[in-house]
Amino acid sequence: MKILITGGAGFIGSNATNYFLGLGHEVTIFDNFSRKGTESNLEWLKKNHPTVKVIRGDTRNFEEIKKAVAEGYDVVIHLAAQVAVTTSVVNPREDFEINALGTFNMLEACRLAPKQPIVIYSSTNKVYGGMEDIKTVERNGRYEYADLPDGVPENRLLDFHSPYGCSKGSADQYVRDYSRIYGLKTVVCRQSCIYGYRQFGVEDQGWVAWFIIATVLNKNLTIYGDGKQVRDVLFVEDLVAAYDSIIKNIDKVSGNVYNIGGGSKNQMSLLELIAFIESFTGKKLEYKFSDWRPGDQPVFVCDIAKAKREFGWEPKVSVEEGVKKLFNWVKENKNLFA
Repeated sequence: MKILITGGAGFIGSNATNYFLGLGHEVTIFDNFSRKGTESNLEWLKKNHPTVKVIRGDTRNFEEIKKAVAEGYDVVIHLAAQVAVTTSVVNPREDFEINALGTFNMLEACRLAPKQPIVIYSSTNKVYGGMEDIKTVERNGRYEYADLPDGVPENRLLDFHSPYGCSKGSADQYVRDYSRIYGLKTVVCRQSCIYGYRQFGVEDQGWVAWFIIATVLNKNLTIYGDGKQVRDVLFVEDLVAAYDSIIKNIDKVSGNVYNIGGGSKNQMSLLELIAFIESFTGKKLEYKFSDWRPGDQPVFVCDIAKAKREFGWEPKVSVEEGVKKLFNWVKENKNLFA
């Protein structure tokens, strides 16, 4: 297949590019290389896959993305995004232009292309909002849903919180509707906390990676809230495997929305992650507490039963195994974080 990956030099993008090139597909990266780490990710990809193709462009520029998609692809995986809630609050216009307008431009480019590709969109659990109506309880030093043992299903009402939630949420619905109205083969992946190799996590985004990076580099850690908040987490290899399964089952899954996360079997609180890192490193971590951040849910765990039922996907890497894998990778690649 010919695959175009927007944001293909980013964290998820570079892993997806590496995976599909490894299977023998032709992959083109479309990226503006504005994010930290993208140039080193590209260098790594070129070293391992000299055939990788690169288009330097920005999805906010319709002519650039239109020209790229017109070259003819079987699949477009749309990962280009502004990814932090905090950044969206500081600069909501830029967040909107990247996430909402950029996704709209990509969809229009695919609709107008001589060959309409499959479109996979990387959405977010933030489309479900704060979910204040769902009762949570504290058990064993962590928050849990009182009545949702398997997590939040896809038919949960949407409630966009924060500019980030609004921009990603509007794009989520545009991607879904372009299947209904224009017949594009689109799939929305509402992703939970993704972590893994080549993730240059920062305090504002990518908390699992950031805690590990801070541990290895002896940086200060701040916990926003009380640390009892829980997330389901998913190793990036499992996410990319989900994209692959979607492509293989596109005739069955086109037009659908799926939660893609660790699910109820792969969840962890912030304090539990710190305790786990301490347990296998033998290192006592220093950290301080600060105020809760806007839109930060006390619990988010997604129900991933629909994905398993409809295209046979479920996570294979446990949270303990994944955290150790990422810790070892960061330790071996400290030079990338200088």
